Amino acid sequence: MASPPIAASRRDPGDRTIKAVLGPTNTGKTHLAIERLCAHSSGAIGFPLRLLAREVYDRVCAIKGVERVALITGEERIEPKGARWLLCTAEAMPSRPDLAFVALDEAQLSADPERGHIFTDRLLNARGREETMLLGSATLAPMVRSLLPGADIVSRPRFSTLSHVGAKKLSRIPPRSAIVAFSAEQVYAMAEMLRRFRGGAAVVMGALSPQTRNAQVAMYQSGEVDYLVATDAIGMGLNLDIDHVAFAGLSKYDGHRQRRLTTAEMAQIAGRAGRHQRDGTFGTLAGLGSAGSGRDPEFTDEEVYAIEEHRFAPLTKLYWREAEPRTDSLGLLIADLESPPPLDGLVPAPEAIDLTVLKRLAEDPEIAASVRGHGSVQRFWATCSLPDFRQHGAETHARFVARLWQDLRHGTLGNDFVARAIAELDNPAGDIDTLQGRIAAIRSWSYIAQRPDWVLSRDEMAARARAVETRLSDALHARLTERFVNRRTTVLMRKTGVDAALLPVRMDETGAVLVDDEPIGRLEGFRFTVDGMARAADRKLLLAAADRHLPALIEQRAAALAAAAAADDPTLALEGESIAWQGLAVSRLERGRTMLEPKLKLDPALDRLAPPRRIALAAALQDWIDRRATRPLAPLRSLAMASRDPAAGADLRALLLHLLDAGGVLPREASGLERLDGAQREALRRLGVRIGALDVFVPQALRPAAMAEWSRLASIWGLAHLPPPSAMPPIAPEGRVAPGYRRCGAQAVRVDLAEKLLHAAHRVRVASGRRFVLDPGAARSMGLTTAGYAALLRAAGFHAHPPRSLAQGEYGPPTPPLWQWRPPRPPAPPPAMRVIVPPTTGAFAALSGWGR
Repeated sequence: MASPPIAASRRDPGDRTIKAVLGPTNTGKTHLAIERLCAHSSGAIGFPLRLLAREVYDRVCAIKGVERVALITGEERIEPKGARWLLCTAEAMPSRPDLAFVALDEAQLSADPERGHIFTDRLLNARGREETMLLGSATLAPMVRSLLPGADIVSRPRFSTLSHVGAKKLSRIPPRSAIVAFSAEQVYAMAEMLRRFRGGAAVVMGALSPQTRNAQVAMYQSGEVDYLVATDAIGMGLNLDIDHVAFAGLSKYDGHRQRRLTTAEMAQIAGRAGRHQRDGTFGTLAGLGSAGSGRDPEFTDEEVYAIEEHRFAPLTKLYWREAEPRTDSLGLLIADLESPPPLDGLVPAPEAIDLTVLKRLAEDPEIAASVRGHGSVQRFWATCSLPDFRQHGAETHARFVARLWQDLRHGTLGNDFVARAIAELDNPAGDIDTLQGRIAAIRSWSYIAQRPDWVLSRDEMAARARAVETRLSDALHARLTERFVNRRTTVLMRKTGVDAALLPVRMDETGAVLVDDEPIGRLEGFRFTVDGMARAADRKLLLAAADRHLPALIEQRAAALAAAAAADDPTLALEGESIAWQGLAVSRLERGRTMLEPKLKLDPALDRLAPPRRIALAAALQDWIDRRATRPLAPLRSLAMASRDPAAGADLRALLLHLLDAGGVLPREASGLERLDGAQREALRRLGVRIGALDVFVPQALRPAAMAEWSRLASIWGLAHLPPPSAMPPIAPEGRVAPGYRRCGAQAVRVDLAEKLLHAAHRVRVASGRRFVLDPGAARSMGLTTAGYAALLRAAGFHAHPPRSLAQGEYGPPTPPLWQWRPPRPPAPPPAMRVIVPPTTGAFAALSGWGR
């Protein structure tokens, strides 16, 4: 059995209780610190991460009230007047002897090469008036005993069991898992693969802003995604509902070299699996192969034993650096920062970037000459302590600090200068890397704006910087989500399991098919179309989900279509040979027993309907066609019934059939009219057929609606007719004339209108005698030119005569032409005569040749 974790406490000479709560992860140490903080009249807790400080700040505000709690970090300060409980980062912890309680979280970071000296100083010097608490790993116990002898032991065991489960392929990683990688490239690669396999993942990296990390963590915690891809930043203070931690690698670059993680570091990360009394597991990813070796990362037996049993090598040294160096000169400042530790167990900290920048700038004669006196050196050291948020390295960071110092050496930064620098970064456009760079840069300005001795309007500039960081963080969160989260696939994978029938599928008013409000496709008419943005790998799953639920959705839509047909809904219409509902084809007309009796063919997608529902829908649509579409053809239907009556006689039946085939219009000379007797002609009249001078026709069939419907049915039968015309259609290039029209020279006129003109001409003939004058005004009102009108008259047996006299050289309008009518002789038509038209317009004169 593993030995229990160690906690220590003692009474120091100042009568202050120091308590060290040490143990593995998942022991509730942070919760204990919050309880103790709220139990005191005042206090502060120092955290390793701004993210964790913000999380606890929100929790304490809920207990104590926003007006009594402060948040103090390098980049953000929320300090209400009279705040008594402070949540801080370790670097920003104030030294206040009046605080009743002080706690330091993750105190084992005193052994961290980069930040260890900060935590060591807080461990040795941060004290509460009534109670001091150190939270951390059990590996810190020997150093606590050494530096704080006489401590009492308090045990905080892990609440749940952590077990090793070996290697798993990424596609086999269970939900509620975290995949840990050690480079941004590997994090992105893992997140992209999870998007493909499982719908996506949240991303957490140290390079992200705290707000972006919060948003990504919230997306995971809410269950919007089931996977988290993170760097080792996940091991520090993030409290997440993780069941399994999978390591994509077991080595990392620590700033100096690529090295294998220590067992304590592995345990810190793996310990994020399990919550309170819920057990957790850890393992590695199979099928990746570590860089250069081609082998998958694997834990050794010793590492597995140490992690599961919480047995780790104790810390034997902590990093230290003088926390309050002398600032009389640059030389003394650097000497104090490089001075040896005063106690056993402490070792000099590796040169941090702030000291590196200080030494580089001190070597510049111009800068060194500008730093004179205690206050100037102190201000210069504070400037060099600006964190390198951009992670560009000491050289680049030193140049930025040098430019900043040139402005600070003469006083404070101007509001216009700071506002302009902040505004230049206020651009939420760009890719992930671009936004990360801008966020890092704005964090530098957030840090600068927090210093009251650096910026004139500290509160205003700090608020501006925070607002820009918020906008950039929101944009970065959106880019990460857009790139690494496929919400639709996430929902499908979470809901289906092995049975797609479990999916809650519904359809909105636009026809979009939704699963938990995520679109998977559209129902266009009665056909399901997969969302065009879906990846090929998702299509099979989407179609499977749709197939289980589409019959019910289609039945709902079919009922709505039948209701629309019964109510003569205007959304139902005939478009060509198709019946369209809401703009989408739902059935089509096909050749039936006769041209006037087309068959209705439902869309094949309606085969999903149950037979009774399908038959009922077909009947509803057929009734609608009979009412709305074929009503204009009622006169032709009467002809069709009469053509089937044997008593009508063969000649009449033949004429009727020819009329039907021609849409209700036949030229008189090709109709066989001369073979009918008087009774048959009377039968024609009763059927609504009119015998004209040139044509035999059904006037009601020449109405636009009837002509349109007959043309539609003719096209179904493959008859080569022109489409239904408007008032005066052009003649087709090949010479064909639209049905229901008669050719008049280069024009065409509807046969009933032509009959009207000829009837008027005969009335004039009867009233005027052998020769007479015809007024072309009625023809012109129908759109016929003089030549077209003359052609119509000639076809009906009218012949034009030139004027009787015209004095040569006499000016004035010509006299109208005289017309004479003679019945056409069947053997041969009379020779054509020149048409002389009334000289009412210049166009008429040009056509008649008058004045030549």
